[in-house]
Amino acid sequence: MNDRSSAPSPRVGLFVTCLVDLFRPTVGFAAIKLIEETGCTVEVPMAQTCCGQPAYNSGDRADTRAIAENTISAFEGYDYVVAPSGSCAGMLKKHYPGLFRGDPAWEARAVAFSEKVHELVSFLVDVRGATRVSARLQDIVTYHDSCSGLRELDIKAQPRRLINSIEGVQLIEMRDPDVCCGFGGTFCVKYPDISNAIVEKKTENIDASGARTLLAGDLGCLMNMAGKLRRQGSKVEVRHVAEVLAGMTDTPPIAGRG
Repeated sequence: MNDRSSAPSPRVGLFVTCLVDLFRPTVGFAAIKLIEETGCTVEVPMAQTCCGQPAYNSGDRADTRAIAENTISAFEGYDYVVAPSGSCAGMLKKHYPGLFRGDPAWEARAVAFSEKVHELVSFLVDVRGATRVSARLQDIVTYHDSCSGLRELDIKAQPRRLINSIEGVQLIEMRDPDVCCGFGGTFCVKYPDISNAIVEKKTENIDASGARTLLAGDLGCLMNMAGKLRRQGSKVEVRHVAEVLAGMTDTPPIAGRG
């Protein structure tokens, strides 16, 4: 990472995300390591819960607002809010302001909060100016662009730039890396047959790439693809990109759903 030892130390509030907290805490620790290496101080507010996306996608605006109010209150004292998930970051950054539009007590607070929100790898590259990481790994990897990260937050070149800086790693592109994996949060529950057809096409492209490891920035996508790869008998391992960038690959790969 870049040397920022002479610069002030911004305070970052880490939005851990539900899936990281419950299924893959290593991603949270990796995120902290990466952020601190850019010269920031990281804190994890204990009052945080879900970002509210499941309720929001199900049309439950009342519960979504209650969740958003709690999140804004917990994080608004920080210089930045960083999430190791394009999906959650997209919810916090793009959808919170709309929840409070026209509300004199909350609209300005929601807008100010959203302006401080960043997805992890975008924060490292676009905000803190990171150009490389110090990790080493002998591996052939491919990268999946999650829908929210790519389409809501314009995250595409940033993870590839840092992955390519890892000593020993060869990054090869699968076919259609920017096509949905079929997870889509509640989509995979509401439309399981369509979701399965989508992820089957995705895993075919992953296997055909020749990569030994699949990387992405959203744990939901990764769990979905990892589950399908395992059911198909694939030997491709699955990891969150933060774990690899931080050199924290001594834990088992993601096993996936089902």
